[in-house]
Formats: sequence, C-alpha cells, structure tokens
Amino acid sequence: MDRVDIEVKFATDEAGILTGYASVFDGEPDSYGDVIEKGAFTKSLAEHKAAGTTPLMLWQHDPSEPIGVWLELREDATGLAVTGRLILETRRGQEAYALLKSGAFNGLSIGFRTRASERRAGGGRTLQDLELIEISLVSVPAATRARVTSVKTAQAGNPAAMGAAIKRSLIMAVEKKAPAPEAGTEGDNVETRVAALEENVAGIDTRLKSVEESVGNVAKSAERIEQKLNRPGASVETKTAPEKVEAKAFVGFLRHGREALPADEVKSLRVADDTAGGYLAPDDFVAQVIKGIVEVSPVRQAAKVGATSSGAVILPKRTGKPTASWVGETENRPETGSTYGQVEIPVHEMACYVDVSLRLLEDAAVNVEAEVAFDLAEEFGRLEGSALVAGNGVKKPVGFMTDAAVAYTPTGNASTLGTAPADTLITLMYAMPAFYRNAGAWMMNGNTLAAIRKLKDGQGNFLWQPSYQAGQPETILGRPVIEAPDMDDVGAGAEPIAFGDFARAYRIYDRVALSVMRDPYSQATNGLVRFHARRRVGGGVVLAEALRKLRCATS
Repeated sequence: MDRVDIEVKFATDEAGILTGYASVFDGEPDSYGDVIEKGAFTKSLAEHKAAGTTPLMLWQHDPSEPIGVWLELREDATGLAVTGRLILETRRGQEAYALLKSGAFNGLSIGFRTRASERRAGGGRTLQDLELIEISLVSVPAATRARVTSVKTAQAGNPAAMGAAIKRSLIMAVEKKAPAPEAGTEGDNVETRVAALEENVAGIDTRLKSVEESVGNVAKSAERIEQKLNRPGASVETKTAPEKVEAKAFVGFLRHGREALPADEVKSLRVADDTAGGYLAPDDFVAQVIKGIVEVSPVRQAAKVGATSSGAVILPKRTGKPTASWVGETENRPETGSTYGQVEIPVHEMACYVDVSLRLLEDAAVNVEAEVAFDLAEEFGRLEGSALVAGNGVKKPVGFMTDAAVAYTPTGNASTLGTAPADTLITLMYAMPAFYRNAGAWMMNGNTLAAIRKLKDGQGNFLWQPSYQAGQPETILGRPVIEAPDMDDVGAGAEPIAFGDFARAYRIYDRVALSVMRDPYSQATNGLVRFHARRRVGGGVVLAEALRKLRCATS
C-alpha cells in the first residue's frame, strides 16, 4: 500500500467535523516524486459508494487506532474533497481534535494501492488509478498543498448514525485484506472475497453494537455533566488549602517580618492570645517542635500526654477505698463509702529565644523554619525534661521523683546501690502491685545504666538482657529500660532509679500554642534577628502507687 503525505490547515467551527482536500490536482510532485492525476480516485470512489463503505480515518496509519469516520469524499477541479467526523468519545480522537485546533498538528496522509501509473521523465510516477484505502492524520507530512478548511466543535452526536459509519469503514477494512489483482488480470476471485467478508461481518456487528452502546452512554454522561455545570453556583473554584497559606505566611514572617508581608498573608498570621504579643506558629510547625521534645525528653515516651486550653487541669481522685465486711442475715450493714478528692495540675510557662543571622534569613536555600524549630525543640526539651523528673512545683511542674506521695525502697547503704544491688532491684520491682508491675518500666540515667549492666544474679547471669528482636528494647528483669539524662547519679541520699507504670502514674498536659515574636531591633548591630518563643506545659503525679523509687539510704 502506498501513501501520500499532505499538510493540513484548518479553522474551528462546531460539531467535530473536518472538511478540506486530501489530495490536490496541481501537477506538482510530492516528496516521493509522484503526481496524482485528476480522476485517479474516480473509480475507487464509485466502488466505495456501491459497497456502502468509506476509507478508514486512522491515527498515524495505525489500523488499531481509528479516530473518526469519513462521511463524504468527492473529486472536483481542485482535488479530492473530504468531509469527516472525529470520534471525540475516544481518547485518541480527543487528542487529535485538541492538536488540530491548537495548530500544533497539521498532517494528513492517504493510503492507497496503485492500479495504473506511468513513469515520469526524471523519476517518479504519474498515478492514474488509485484504490483509496485510508486517510490518516500524521505528525510529519511530506507535502504542503492540501488544506482542511474547517474543524467543528464536538456536540452530542447520533450514536446510530456514527455506528453505521464505523460499520462501513470496518467492512471496507476487512475487504481490503484480500490481495489486490495484478494489473492486466481479468476479475477477482469474487467467491473467496465474499466468503472472507461473510466470515467477519458477524464479529463486526457484535463489536459495532458494543460501540453504539458505549457512545450512547458517553453522550448521556456528558449531558448530565453539562446540566450540573449549568446549575446556579455550580462553578468550581480552586483554592489553596488554609494550612498551606498559613505556613507560607509564617515562614515569610520569620524571614522578613510582618511589615514585608502582603496584606493577604498578614491576615493568615494568628495573633497569640496573650499580652506579650507575637504570632502563633501553624500546626505543622508546632508538630516539628513537639517531635523534637520527645527526642530530648524521654519522659514523654512513658507518661500519658494530653492537651488543654485552660490554665489548669483538674482530675478526680479516689482518696479512700470502700471497705466491705461479712454480716449476718438481719444485722446492720456498716458504712462502706469511698472518699474522693481532686488533683489539680497547673499549666506553667516556658520561654526562650534564638538568634538567627540576617544572612541566613536572606538565603532562600536555607530552611529557616526547620532551623528555628530545631533550636526551640532543643531548649524546650532540656528545660521540660528536667522539670518533669525533678521539678519542685515553683513556676514549673512537680516531677515524679520529687512528689512526696511516691514511695521508695532503700538500698541499705547511704551512698551506693548496697552490697547486693541485684537483690535490691528485685525487691524494688516486687514491692509494686502486680497490676502495675506487669506494665512497668525502669528509668535511670546513663551512668546508673552502665553500673546496672555489670550486675549479675546468683547464677552469674547478667540482669541486663539485650534485645534480639528488631524494635524491642533491652530489659532488666524482663521489663524495658528508659534512659533519662535528668535522673540522679548514684550518690549519698540520691534517688537514681524509678520503676513503675508511668502511663498511669504521671500526666503531661500541653497547651499547644507555641507563640513566636520576631525582634529585628535588639540585636541589629550584630546582624542578628531574635525570635522569642513561649509554650505552656503542666505535669504531675496522679497515681502515686503506680510508681516506686530506689533511694540510696540505710532505711
């Protein structure tokens, strides 16, 4: 099968219809040196009309990718005039339509069999009789003489009419599978060709029915979508997520200050609800700081953490247990009522500042937000960790090691872990009620941990048991160990070890409203911008019997 490539240009109108010339009779050779003679398509067009078929409309000459149907083909004085419809319900048809409309794609190529031709002087042929098989849209045309004069916009078409056109093209394609007769031979093997057609028509009808149903469904869906879009207020507006706008505004505030921000970003900054002024950090910034605090202050890994929006948290607490007794059948029942009180956990304030150089703030490659978050997390974590362990309650939380209600076990020596430290640890562990002991954990600092790792039981086995399972902590006497740098070292009167169910015993409450105030003036002579930050945290023991301490003492 031969091909002739022709450039196409067009305008847009309506209904997805292509009109123009697939071949021009101007006597000029194409890039192959061939000239198509006027009347070369006359016989082929008559054959298509008699058979009720049309040439295929293909994408890049690919038989597996039909993109439309040719509705009318005729020869006139100019050339082969064609009218076709793109099937916009297919992905490739939509792509072709978009490319044609934008002017990015303007190629047309005809596929044919030569039935009569003459050699031209200087090379090439004069094509006199052509069997037209298909007309394709192609990306790189070989000639520039034909034109498509219009491409109409898609409308809901008639599925039945479109299906009939597709059927005619499919039948024609099947018919062309039979080899063309040699020039000069008389007739074709008609019976063989008819048999081939009959063998394939049944399958074509089945596929055609499916295509018609699909086209009809697409048309109905398009109509429903159009109805919804035409409703009042149905327009779609794309908006930036509020949290993204807020985060962008906060980073701009850190870099340049409030005065340099556009008005819309200034509106996105949340003013802190306190007299000190400043702006509240967005949620994702707060999350970065909280994550850093967990890494510095391991108490948060063990205790139960909550949030509050008030200045104190009040929890109910049972202060007396009910007492039951055995009674006779008619005897008076004694009073068995419990007594209840409350535990108040005040929320205290932490404050710090970090200095950031102007050069760092001006460098767009530096993540200023991450730098400030890291510094705040490091300092807040250090301060918080110390208070949650050993705070005295004065402008800070009461630590679990300083709470007088938490009982202790003495080591038997005023300044060491005693003469039998392994036995002392066992005594401490089993002094706890079983309910808390089975969920307990050890807490100590690195120096104490180093000493404990050297201890052995009576059979020479180390009390410290390494973990052989990924994600599981090392254990002492079967319970996990948490290393907290703020715990005491072993020494006179010290309390270096704690054991218990920290989640039930200790509560931490965050008022998660990290406020940051930018001060570009006080350190301006040093080329620095100072960021003041504050948070509020409360903590306290709510169930003392779930914890127990080890004290270096004789009793």
